[in-house]
Amino acid sequence: MAIWLPFCLWMESGWLFVLGTLLIADVCLTKWIPWNIRQRVTNPTLKTFVGWVDDILFAMIFVYVVNLFWFQNYRIPSSSLEKSLLVGDFLFVSKLSYGPRVPNTPLSFPFAQNKMPFFGGKSYIEWPQWPYKRLRGFGEVQRNDIVVFNFPAGDTVALNKENPDYYTSVAERGRYAVWTNQGEFGEIVYRPVDRRENFVKRCVGLPGDTLQVIYNQLYINGVEVENPEHMQLDYFVETTGSPLTEEHFRLLGISKEDRFMVSSSYPGRLLLHLGFKPQASGQFNPIYLMPLTEEKLAIARKLSSISAVHLQSDSIFRAIYYPVDYPTGWTRDNYGPIWIPCKGATIELNEWNLALYHRCIRNYENNSLEQRDGHVYINGQAQDTYTFRYNYYWMMGDNRHRSADSRSWGFVPEDHIVGKPIFIWLSIDKDRSLFDGFIRWNRLYTSVQ
Repeated sequence: MAIWLPFCLWMESGWLFVLGTLLIADVCLTKWIPWNIRQRVTNPTLKTFVGWVDDILFAMIFVYVVNLFWFQNYRIPSSSLEKSLLVGDFLFVSKLSYGPRVPNTPLSFPFAQNKMPFFGGKSYIEWPQWPYKRLRGFGEVQRNDIVVFNFPAGDTVALNKENPDYYTSVAERGRYAVWTNQGEFGEIVYRPVDRRENFVKRCVGLPGDTLQVIYNQLYINGVEVENPEHMQLDYFVETTGSPLTEEHFRLLGISKEDRFMVSSSYPGRLLLHLGFKPQASGQFNPIYLMPLTEEKLAIARKLSSISAVHLQSDSIFRAIYYPVDYPTGWTRDNYGPIWIPCKGATIELNEWNLALYHRCIRNYENNSLEQRDGHVYINGQAQDTYTFRYNYYWMMGDNRHRSADSRSWGFVPEDHIVGKPIFIWLSIDKDRSLFDGFIRWNRLYTSVQ
């Protein structure tokens, strides 16, 4: 009871206290449920089997509760945060940092996000679904925190093509094409908040902030902010004539996945448009497109084997950015200004605000929203203003040119926040062999900054 009572107070749940107290009373006093069935078994083989089942179930329940309320293991799958976090980093994520959430879908297969391991199919039962509730934690999300969260645009998913997300696919191809082309997109499904894919990014914008990106530089409330130490941008790197070697790539910290030679992939007229000049033979020197930090950029410019380094132009990069269904003219390198909603703030429901915030109103705060006869109706009532119920955050990757982040899919609501990575317990470099740096020993048990 000394442990159970504080846990129930933390959960703020009276019915949980009553149910748990009845079970504890039965174990200690009434014994209506045969808790000691393991000791009653006389057959040695069966007794061993029951013992194993008992121990495995206890371990699974214990780890599941720890995973649900305290800590969760997470693996970095993509390069959006390099070089701050690397592909192959395994993290311990603290759910106590911001307060753990009570699960929306309590009936689910342990340790599976949304798909059953090995067998496929959903790993959860959609009923019952509990409303959003966050328990007390140690603090709130702060600017520049690296945060794990559920993918906000992952509420609707085309199972055969999850990247790009459903809403971007609809903007690119049209809703009819996405819903009718089962071979390419597969079944279209809805996922509750806690069953959406886990993402990890850096929080750069807090509720109430006005954010803007001007020529790759981030501004908050009109003030230029300091860039992350390991922020990367994409650069065209032209050599003096010979391809770069493995030693060069390692010196510049370029993974095999990022070693893209554009001179053998881009047509000559595009290379000319980018400002590169061919040799007398008409051939171009080897030219690469690669992400570089400020430190690695300085090294690249000093290498004798490299003749020129140019920042990749925003003008040649074509993509759809949030809001995907409204033409803003915003791009990867020049985005905003955009205001981040905060709890209790009220906005006017004009065309611009509806374009920016209709997903918040409809998808995240679960209202019906429609426009007809020149009026906006929320939950069937004509409205000219809306007051937000949640706080929202703006997430971006440190690998700015290769990160699908809030510029692509918008705001992250507070009920999507999972936790804060606190340290790296394992780091594996898939480009290296077992005895040549496969395990990044220098990253083990280091804190996440």
